[in-house]
Amino acid sequence: MSNAHHGLTRRTLLAGATAVALGTATGTARAASAEVPSLWREFTRTPFTHPQIPYVGRAGCRRGAAHFPRRPAVADVRDYGAVPDGTTDCAPAINRAVAAAGRAGGGTVTIPPGTFRIDGLIHIGHDGVVLRGAGSGRTTLYATKSLTELIGVYGSRYGGTKSAWSWAGGLIWLAPKARWDSLVAAIKAQTWPFEGWTGNKRDEWEPLTAVEPARQGSWTVTVADATHLTPGRLVLLRVADDPSHTLLQHMCGGGPGPASYYWTDKTKLLSYVPYEWPVRIAHVRGRRVTLERPLPLDLRPEWNPQFTTHVRELTGAGVEGLTLEVMETPQSPHLLDKGYNGVVLQCTYDCWADDVTVRNVDNGFGLVAASSCTLRRTRVGGRGEHHPYFCREGSHDNLIEDFTIEQRTVPAPADTQLHGINVEGLSSHNVWSRGEMQMGTFDSHRGLPFANVRTDITVNNNGRHGGDANAGPLFGARFTHWNVRVTNGRAGLMKLDGLAPYSATVGLNTVTDFDQIDVPDFTGDLHTRLELYGTTGAVRPRNLYEAQREL
Repeated sequence: MSNAHHGLTRRTLLAGATAVALGTATGTARAASAEVPSLWREFTRTPFTHPQIPYVGRAGCRRGAAHFPRRPAVADVRDYGAVPDGTTDCAPAINRAVAAAGRAGGGTVTIPPGTFRIDGLIHIGHDGVVLRGAGSGRTTLYATKSLTELIGVYGSRYGGTKSAWSWAGGLIWLAPKARWDSLVAAIKAQTWPFEGWTGNKRDEWEPLTAVEPARQGSWTVTVADATHLTPGRLVLLRVADDPSHTLLQHMCGGGPGPASYYWTDKTKLLSYVPYEWPVRIAHVRGRRVTLERPLPLDLRPEWNPQFTTHVRELTGAGVEGLTLEVMETPQSPHLLDKGYNGVVLQCTYDCWADDVTVRNVDNGFGLVAASSCTLRRTRVGGRGEHHPYFCREGSHDNLIEDFTIEQRTVPAPADTQLHGINVEGLSSHNVWSRGEMQMGTFDSHRGLPFANVRTDITVNNNGRHGGDANAGPLFGARFTHWNVRVTNGRAGLMKLDGLAPYSATVGLNTVTDFDQIDVPDFTGDLHTRLELYGTTGAVRPRNLYEAQREL
């Protein structure tokens, strides 16, 4: 789809972008030191197809809407037996109220100020249900048990002794009811499931139609048969690989480096393929189908691109205005987490968390096969955690903004790991914006994430990345770090020009390699750009995501 189709000409796009870049500080001392990098000027000319910077201007719930839906109140947890005395187990009452809201077709479940003890997890599994406290400083859910106690041991589907609660599940868990029921049943049966959009065995899908070849950045595609495609329907774009792994090469920008990379033994990475991208249909005209977001990659015949069904999504649900405080326990050794986890969104689309704090958790906020969701004004604090934020299992187009990772309140025990803001497993077009990281790092767990953005973030870069060697590259193409302030001067995973192919680092203060020094996965020229290096806050626009929204 052309820019003109959106009511924008290239001239107006560039003019608007320049205005955003310079802001309103023209003539001030601050504006005099501001610089607009050449990368930004290039991007405004080709926003959907730039080789180093991804288009993320529609990331987040309802394409990044500033306000979440306000559902009418349909239940108060006190009416179902919840008591804010800090000693009564209120989990059954809260879940009864949430279930009643689901039966009513959606609505808000209110939790008044006070401390409500929960000895079980809270599950939101119906569309349009919002769990709303009186504010993260006023309503507290005090959790006393782990997911291991509540559901059982959860082993890794890749074998070994690892606990999958190290990267999955939450004590507040948003997931469609049927999908959640099947996951819990599989865990209890110790048949460790896949966690994504096509079921525990990745076989719960049916083809809808083949999709003809198209280019990354296209908004409109041609399909073989549009009979089952209607505006507003959520479909799964499913893209397979070929024996030469040219799809994976394409995700890395292509060229000699990815072509010579040895993909065949990367068994964990290959288990993530096909690439699955949920998207809503905006318009249908004959066999021409317009999507609500541009294509994340090319579609080629050898990859058998098709629209398919998927497990039913959870949509329009959220959690707001509360603190989840977990009973303080020692942090477990690495990959043996018991599941004192915070808030997880799984198989969700257009869902959110707003003004939510979690404390003393193993893992904070999780996006697992979640797409087009927003985490806003979230905070992780307390005794320290494994993953403050994780984004995995093919999670796409999500927005995490105004987030804080607090400094831990106790020293890290031996044999534990701290990551930070994690992305892995072919996850793409996710944004982390306006963050304060008092500890952690920009973590990739391998698995070839691509086209993700971190912008306007201050970080004490003291975490480490993870990922098995058989999960493949740390980075695909079009990673962008834009206006990042590293307080301890450590380069690892911040400065991308020596690590990520076809990517960009813009507006980063001077950093030095020490402690963890990574090497690129691909040989030869990475075609990665570095601009305004050695600056802090000089780059305009200051926030890449917000500037793209203005376009």
